[in-house]
Amino acid sequence: MEINDIRIRKILQEGRLRAVVSLTIDNAVAVHDIKLVQGDERMFVAMPSRRDEAGMFRDIIHPINPEARGQIENMILQAYDDYVAAEQ
Repeated sequence: MEINDIRIRKILQEGRLRAVVSLTIDNAVAVHDIKLVQGDERMFVAMPSRRDEAGMFRDIIHPINPEARGQIENMILQAYDDYVAAEQ
């Protein structure tokens, strides 16, 4: 899996949501509405989700192994850090 592009779509200052991100995988698949969330101990990536009939949120797309999740999360966090540094 190659992540070709990461775009920080929106930066937020209030609340726990810090950014909304899009990424492109293998120059073939775009994933939108990835959220970067400030947790109690660290920032983490939340994949796009929707509410089902029972009111539970289900991921629309998600990595299926820890290695892929780590790769995606690390690249998004780096892109966010770079974006914030460039804005200052």
